[in-house]
Amino acid sequence: MKHIIAFDVSMGKSYMVIYNAEKKCIFEGEIRHSRPDFEELQKRIDRFVDNSGEQPHIVFEATGVYSRPLERFMRENQYTYCLLNPLEAKMQCDSLRIHKTDKSDAHQLALTHFAVSRREKERSDDLFNQLKALSRFYSELDDELSVLRSRMHKVIQLTFPELEKIFTRKSELFLNIAQLFPHPDFVLVLSKTVITNKIRANTNKNISISAAEKKAVELLEAAQYSYPAVSSHDVLCEQLRSYAERYQEILRKKDQCIDSMVLLANKRTEYRIIASFPGIGPNTAVRLMAEIGDIHRFDNHKQLNAFAGIDIRRFQSGKTFFKDKINKRGNKHLRKLLYIIIQNMIKQRRFGKNHLIEYYDKLKTQPYNKCHKVASIACVNKLLKCLFYLISHNKYYDYGLATPS
Repeated sequence: MKHIIAFDVSMGKSYMVIYNAEKKCIFEGEIRHSRPDFEELQKRIDRFVDNSGEQPHIVFEATGVYSRPLERFMRENQYTYCLLNPLEAKMQCDSLRIHKTDKSDAHQLALTHFAVSRREKERSDDLFNQLKALSRFYSELDDELSVLRSRMHKVIQLTFPELEKIFTRKSELFLNIAQLFPHPDFVLVLSKTVITNKIRANTNKNISISAAEKKAVELLEAAQYSYPAVSSHDVLCEQLRSYAERYQEILRKKDQCIDSMVLLANKRTEYRIIASFPGIGPNTAVRLMAEIGDIHRFDNHKQLNAFAGIDIRRFQSGKTFFKDKINKRGNKHLRKLLYIIIQNMIKQRRFGKNHLIEYYDKLKTQPYNKCHKVASIACVNKLLKCLFYLISHNKYYDYGLATPS
């Protein structure tokens, strides 16, 4: 066994221990995630390589953003290392006596490395890291939109509630009109012709004059009988304008995010294979690719299922049997996205044949008679299995070649 270097990572620093082949600690101390400390660490590792002719084993736990500087250091210097999932590290290092400190955790990681076989972290293409960062940014923007939509609804109910009935709430036209006419008084001072022209000028779609006039008449009628809770001089009117403007900005950011992801994903064959599935467009294809990462690092589709957290959790003791459930220990973003993909496929079944939806229909009928969620998760399992096979064999989706279930 080589020397072992173990790190317990925390914010901005790590506690490092070094063990020799005889399981004796020959060094321990704290290093900061700074350039000078990493340069010193590099010299220390290089001395081991020069003396023994081989690199020591390096192991540490993934701790979100805090372990990323250490990961970058390992990649840039081409050191092989073991990156442990927090749950995996906990199960391997737990003992009957609880004594948890940064120092003891580092020692436990090193000592268990002598007895446990751990897979070294494979060097993945930086493209997947970029895609994942963009995907998470997209999700954050989506969450922000949800909050903003709720705030806009609350304010518009006080200033001009009829707007939500005349225009589609998520449309560009609605957001522009909310900025132009946050209160009925702003409509009443204008003629039908002026309002019609403003409607035509504030939509991306080629709206006809008659359709714009119809909306202008509806807007005028709504303004005449509307009695909002506040006056046109109230601060809430300006607040509504601000919300609508911010909403538009986030929508543009989301589009830019997807465009950047598609530009990156086009370099890989996986993107075109995923997009070949009916019901999966560019948006979901790039996000799915981002959350899965390099699928070639999995040995089989069962590992991919466990990564998504849809593998079965079974519990039985004596005569007690609990109902089987999915583990939900994997990537929650991936699991949510996969569920949404199946729902989209169900909604778009009329546009083309899809063996996954045929499998869903089969599970929903007798003698199976599964509920909607159980059947959907079964389809997610089948989708991952198909994706793994097609990408591994570099094939595109073909309904005619899909194996009937």
